[in-house]
Amino acid sequence: MTLISDLFAASPFRPMQDHISKVHECVSELKPFLDAVYAKDWEKVDALQQKISQLENEADDLKKEIRLKLPGGIFLPVARTDLLGLVTAQDKIANKAKDIAGLMTGRHMEIPESLQQSFGAYLTRCIDASNQAHKAIHELDELVETGFRGREASLVTHMIEELDVIENDTDTLQRKLRKELFALEADLPPVNVVFLYKIIDWIGDLADRAEKVGSDLELMLARK
Repeated sequence: MTLISDLFAASPFRPMQDHISKVHECVSELKPFLDAVYAKDWEKVDALQQKISQLENEADDLKKEIRLKLPGGIFLPVARTDLLGLVTAQDKIANKAKDIAGLMTGRHMEIPESLQQSFGAYLTRCIDASNQAHKAIHELDELVETGFRGREASLVTHMIEELDVIENDTDTLQRKLRKELFALEADLPPVNVVFLYKIIDWIGDLADRAEKVGSDLELMLARK
């Protein structure tokens, strides 16, 4: 396996891109995970929860390697502190995906059938935010080649703006879902309602944390 230090020598951003790819892979597994929850297939739910946990652990290992191997003695096109902050922001997306799967699995949480369509649309849009952050980070090499200027910089700026739009969409979907859950509260066990609201908030955190990656990248662009 190529050492991360060697990867940095070849491309300062390749390890960052590998990390965000692992993060997005982890988040994407929440879609089949939620489908298994709908089906109350707890054996499959457990297997997918373990897969999500493993992917989060792999992302965490990559984050630690980046922190250890990120060279401090050679020229980097951006500040070392900016890269370290960016990888931390990326990693928090996977952390939240692991938290969501862990809580839902541990409690065998069930989603009322009348909420499932809205719930699925909400999760999908939050995963879209992760994907948009993933795409933006994969433009870093091209940004360096163009000196963080020109068409490539404009393209990344547009991608970050689109990420903001996606995050705003998730806020709208979250309000809709919370309103639908509120209408059902009287028919559900109170403790289930509490944890459903918590999961709704945590899923929204996926989009918020993806937007933070975009914000950090935008700040990096502004400093060039």
